[in-house]
Amino acid sequence: MGDMPLEQLKKYNGSSPKPDDFDAYWSRALAELDAQALEYELVPAAITSPLAECFHLYFTGVGGARVHAKLVRPIASSTDNQGPAMAMFHGYSCDSGDWFDKIAYAAHGITVLALDCRGQGGLSEDNLQVKGTTLRGHIIRGLDDPDPDKLYFRNVFLDTVQTVRILMSMPYVDAERVGVHGCSQGGALATACAGLESRVKLAVPVYPFLTDYRHAWEMGASTSAYEELVYYFRWFDPNHEREDDIFEKLGYIDISNLADRIEAKVLFVTGLADTICPPSTQFAVYNRIRSSKELLVYPEYGHEYIPRLSDRTLELFLKL
Repeated sequence: MGDMPLEQLKKYNGSSPKPDDFDAYWSRALAELDAQALEYELVPAAITSPLAECFHLYFTGVGGARVHAKLVRPIASSTDNQGPAMAMFHGYSCDSGDWFDKIAYAAHGITVLALDCRGQGGLSEDNLQVKGTTLRGHIIRGLDDPDPDKLYFRNVFLDTVQTVRILMSMPYVDAERVGVHGCSQGGALATACAGLESRVKLAVPVYPFLTDYRHAWEMGASTSAYEELVYYFRWFDPNHEREDDIFEKLGYIDISNLADRIEAKVLFVTGLADTICPPSTQFAVYNRIRSSKELLVYPEYGHEYIPRLSDRTLELFLKL
């Protein structure tokens, strides 16, 4: 699956639509979230460490879903000193991961809250009731419902905002030093969160998913993370009679349409050999970001582990 040359990528702003009522859509969603309590329950985790305290954290998200996250905080968090914090988001269909990497951040004085996305590999429940199919993925969940508020990722995007707001409310966290980080779906959620919560100070999205859907489909989605779009058309709209309407609705949950809202400092990471989330779809996001930003390009890397990137991310969060 070929993509554009780098110089062309640096000028590409995406080709998928942005609904006319996009801003009103998210204003309404955030108003619903504003009415949601920031209360949460902490359950001590089985793992113990001399460097950090580990908890399962549960909160009630929009729509009444019970949402889970892993909280790892420095031992010194019992003092009056406030420190920086990170909201961490995971890849598609996975979960919030092991405690190990989060303890590494806590050992450096950084509180971490790692979200489990609803109905994926972790402990968060997905109680969304929608009309239509849920075949082979979450992008299309709620796509056939007449109400665009029923799109699955609307609720997940709001969960990310609630996650950082919970972090900001913690007595040992400095609300002015909270950042977000994730890879793939996690990179998309970090971007969406920073676009919806202006108080986020740092965002490190790595090869983000969930953007420029029409272009991703046109490039041959059957070999990428966007393959569920192919299955959707194949089974539910084989003649593409609703193609324009479908991509219009997906525009509500396209992170490129949220990018220009970001006020945080951004380190944006992409690999030019990425066949899972094509580089052009990622540049459609980066090129719309207006805040202070840095692009980190890996020409020979794709959707995979990138050497020394974790070290660089830690260094950035230490500067918070």
